[in-house]
Amino acid sequence: MDNRAQVREFLASRRARITPAQAGLPAYGGNRRVKGLRREEVALLAGVSIDYYIRMERGDLAGASEAVLDGVANALQLDDAEREHLQALARSARPAATRRARPGPATVRPVIQQVLDAITEAPAWIRNARHDILATNPLARALYSPVLDSPIAGATVKRAANTTRFIYLDPAAREFFVDYDRMATDAAAMLRLEAGRNPHDKALITLIGELSTQSELFRQHWASHNVKFHRSGRKRLRHPAVGELNLNFEAMELPSEPDLRLNLYTADPDTPTADGLKLLASWAATRTADNTSTRDAHDIR
Repeated sequence: MDNRAQVREFLASRRARITPAQAGLPAYGGNRRVKGLRREEVALLAGVSIDYYIRMERGDLAGASEAVLDGVANALQLDDAEREHLQALARSARPAATRRARPGPATVRPVIQQVLDAITEAPAWIRNARHDILATNPLARALYSPVLDSPIAGATVKRAANTTRFIYLDPAAREFFVDYDRMATDAAAMLRLEAGRNPHDKALITLIGELSTQSELFRQHWASHNVKFHRSGRKRLRHPAVGELNLNFEAMELPSEPDLRLNLYTADPDTPTADGLKLLASWAATRTADNTSTRDAHDIR
């Protein structure tokens, strides 16, 4: 990916969203030619020269110190995800000898699958930063069956099921995700964050290219240059077998596998969603038994 273009468009988009009043600056005159702050205003707030900031916004972060990056982040009122993204873009701007291509894992170790299988009362699954679903426990396999069984986003011999591909390319996603618009916005923002962290991941570049060529909505979200962490919150799903589920989720790093995330879904006690997860467990057990019977009958034949 073109680091200079990413830097240029990210900084310009963050500058455009802040008014002088929001930055604590007087707005002289009513005929401003730019949306948001001027470059010289950002430079003033960041404590750098105008020429230096202009060079940064043209895409040159090579050599920018931590203090300068912090000053710009403060001036542009960046949140934690945006600050991390700016730092990642700066790291990628260093000479090629200091960069490291780090493709995300495509499989999990057997012990991680054992951990998932030991979690029996909550859906739990492992994903990489590209949002490939690499491993699930039985309850997560049942919960995300619309994704995993999707002919568009579902797993094949050559690739894992990918939730972002499902969101943008499979029309069924609008039915499965109750808050579809937010999910689509967040999915693109999380991929943008990963693209800054690991711009040389060929599989990630391929995924972004696929989504960009096939989805106008993805192109719009990608062009916003928004970034977002995915750590905790609530997710509403409409499962075809058990109906709507209003779930809590936690996304946790694995210390032994820092490029992987353990996603865990729970329900508040004594709620319809808690009952729905119990029903989902029964549905999953029945589905597994039916699949086993089908395979056994096929083997007999």
